[in-house]
Amino acid sequence: MKNICVFCGSSPGSSPVYMEGAKQLGISLAEAGITLVYGGARVGLMGAVADTVLAHGGKVIGVIPKSLVDREIAHTGLTDLHIVSSMHERKALMSELADVFIALPGGSGTLEEFFEVFTWAQLGHHQKPCGLLNLNGYYTPLLQFIDHTIGEGFMKEDYRAMILSESGPEPLLQRFEQYQAPEIVKWVDHRPSTPSKES
Repeated sequence: MKNICVFCGSSPGSSPVYMEGAKQLGISLAEAGITLVYGGARVGLMGAVADTVLAHGGKVIGVIPKSLVDREIAHTGLTDLHIVSSMHERKALMSELADVFIALPGGSGTLEEFFEVFTWAQLGHHQKPCGLLNLNGYYTPLLQFIDHTIGEGFMKEDYRAMILSESGPEPLLQRFEQYQAPEIVKWVDHRPSTPSKES
């Protein structure tokens, strides 16, 4: 567990709990000698976790599209900053560089990034752990919805166990250390759908 990729909001959120949690994660990563891989911005939770890692002597690798550099939100004080041409390249490089994925609170971009790497894990493209830092219960409704998808037959329970969730960084990092990817194969129901009586 040398590099951890963190997905999180470019906004600070409405509660100070989120910024404090981002900083606590940054301290934990730096103290553990773990390099932060993230989206390369200097704003919001993204900037907070990066600044904290750097302030505590850690290393930070940023990956940011040129379009966002041009909008002057790139963090210029990182250990290393990769400037790529698209969001697709950004996600691919972040995934390649990381051993673990964490989602802090964030919006649609954070959710999209997390669920992409989680889906890749389901498909067996990687065996890297995926975790949610559930600050202030932010991800509790999402976890409840995932349980709903299982109940409705759209996800296997084995996949639910692949999402690690804790309210603090230290317990989450400990669970990553103990994680073993399940030996599962993505299933598809090949049974033909039953035609309706009207057809």
